Amino acid sequence: MNINFKMEDLILLKLGGEVIRKNLENVLNQIGFIAEKIILIHGGREIVNEYSLKVGIEPKFVTSPEGIKSRYTSLDELEIYVMTMNLINKKITSILNSKGVPSIGISGVDGNLILAKKKDKIVILNEKGRKQIIDGGYTGKITKINVDLMNKLLNCYRCIVVSPIALDLEKGCMLNVDSDQVAAEIAKAMKISKIIFLTDVNGLKINENYIRTVKLSEIPALLSKTGFGMNRKLMMIYEAMKNGVNEVIIANGLSTDFLKEIENGNATKFLS
Repeated sequence: MNINFKMEDLILLKLGGEVIRKNLENVLNQIGFIAEKIILIHGGREIVNEYSLKVGIEPKFVTSPEGIKSRYTSLDELEIYVMTMNLINKKITSILNSKGVPSIGISGVDGNLILAKKKDKIVILNEKGRKQIIDGGYTGKITKINVDLMNKLLNCYRCIVVSPIALDLEKGCMLNVDSDQVAAEIAKAMKISKIIFLTDVNGLKINENYIRTVKLSEIPALLSKTGFGMNRKLMMIYEAMKNGVNEVIIANGLSTDFLKEIENGNATKFLS
């Protein structure tokens, strides 16, 4: 597999929580070889869970009728989420700057970078498998990316590190937005051609086998064959590729050299 990186390209890189916990500095050592300009979106679900438990808040997850599992964010959980995500963001930004990669770390709230609409109600499957309508909590659906701000920042910095926190202007509140959704929406708005998702697995696994190449048209049929986390990621990849992204790669960010793993074909490549 040849991903044909060009240093003049703008690449979007998404880091999963396990990569941040276990292999962050090693990954950041390599990103200077990816592209001249980088937009780095980070997650951190597992880290948020840890901090929630430390303050006595049990993380709560809900499942949609489509089988997508996601965090239910109460106001108390939102506060933990925002604090933890900003901590992760500044940790990544500080490491990059110390390694000579001029970087700025921001959340979606800063400069109205990511606007979203709060979900007043959501439909979930209850413990009996029946549909139930509950309060939406502090989660949102992204409605706008501030492209002008992103371009101005890219003129000043090599890497923008984005924390997945959005702003609902109408309600005046911060929102938890899915980091894979953030990656897809920024890629669409910025007309980015390549996205790399670094996770804790060697790509997309179906029936104990890793799939190395997937066409856009094949993604819908794979959704029901994947588990929590990966099915949402596939949905966001499908959305991004329908709207202009040409290439997406899911690779193992826990490896000692993720670029070499991609070049050797130990990753999943999605093609339009």
